[in-house]
Parts: sequence; structure tokens; C-alpha cells
Amino acid sequence: MMATAEFTAPENAADVLTVDSLHAWYGESHVLHGMSFSLHPGEVVALLGRNGSGRTTTLRAVMGLTDRTEGEIRIGGRNATRLPPHLIARMGVGYCPEERAIFASLSCEENLLLPPRQTDGGMPLDEIYALLPNLAERRHTPGTRLSGGEQQMLAIARILRTGARLLLLDEISEGLAPVIVDRLFDLVVELKSRGYTILLVEQNKYFAAPLADRFLVVERGTIVMRLTADELEAQADLVDRTLGV
Repeated sequence: MMATAEFTAPENAADVLTVDSLHAWYGESHVLHGMSFSLHPGEVVALLGRNGSGRTTTLRAVMGLTDRTEGEIRIGGRNATRLPPHLIARMGVGYCPEERAIFASLSCEENLLLPPRQTDGGMPLDEIYALLPNLAERRHTPGTRLSGGEQQMLAIARILRTGARLLLLDEISEGLAPVIVDRLFDLVVELKSRGYTILLVEQNKYFAAPLADRFLVVERGTIVMRLTADELEAQADLVDRTLGV
């Protein structure tokens, strides 16, 4: 992979994402209970927690995909609370759900070309293929014949084409072979070096630990621990008990 200079955020840059006292519901089910956090430019923040803790709902709420929200969501300093998903996408936000949502009847390249560019600066195909050579080799392969790891790479590549600079990535390492997990790890490292801001949902602490600048441990829809990388290591036993490891 081509070496890239480490991204440095400009001084006094506005937070890319600010979430303040966020509550969210699915129907009558109250899932998030006052979540508050922010992401700085070029930062990777990991949401750690057990299944059902509210991590995915946090991503969906930011993307405008929950039934009801209260609190405030700001993207690049602009109020995005209760905006529909297509307007949030136009603000430079890309969401990669755990289920990947690959169109099985389309080829790899057709899947890549399908989403419209939402902002300037979308990654061109040749750059995506240089970053993810597996996709270049499989560009004419139908979605049904891609491996799970290739589908995951494709799902991330699709949002890079849209021009998104804030990436919401949900369990991208889940259920994949170690060699594919390593490639996805390298991809996140590369995207971070290019200045992308990433909110990463992970249950796999060992995947997230070397990647993230900060860690938010979520339990029952609230943040119960806020940790730096050093603090995550120092409190490993407590974090493992919270995660059920």
C-alpha cells in the first residue's frame, strides 16, 4: 500500500460530529438514553459494547434512520437533528451497515457506480481499485459470488465514492477470516491517514484498540466509560467484564 503522510487537523477546526443528550426510539422502545460525544477532524472513535447495547442505533440515529429522536446532532457545526437520511448524506456522511446491502444481481463495479456522489471529492474508481485491488480483480463478478470479505470492502468503497468524509462503520470485522480482517484494518489505517473521520462500532476490542484514538463503552443505551488508548489498556479487565469477553 502506498505510504501517505499522516493527516493533521487544522487548529481550531470545528468538530465533525457532535451528539448532545441523544435519545432514540424504535416504535415504543426507548433505546438510547442521553448519549453525548463528539468527533474531531481525522479522528477514529470506537463504540464498544455488547450486542443490543445501542451502538448500531447510535449510528442509525446520526444517519436519520430511527423512528424518533430527541437531543441534538450537529455535523460540521450544522444542526442535523431529525433531518432525513438523504440530506445527511449530502452533508458528507456515509453509513456502512452491518448487513452491507450489496445488490446481488449487479456486478461489483455496478454496485460501486450505483450510489450518486453526494459531495465534491468522491474517490474515483481507479483510486478505489488501487486501494482495494481485490475489487479490481472482481469488478465484473456478480454480488452473489463475492466473498463476505469482498462484500464488506465493496460496501465501504461505495461510500468512499459518494464523497463522504465522516464514515459510520458498523461491525466491519464481524464473521470474517483473519486475513480479511487484517486487510480491513489496513484500510481503516489508510483512511485515517487521509483525514477521514470515523465512528467505528465494534465488539472486537482487539480490532478496534490499535485503530481508535478514543473509546466509548456503551451499555443499555448510555456511555458508561470514556477511554483513551492508554486507559483502555490500563483498564482492560474492567472493559472485558463490561463487554462480556
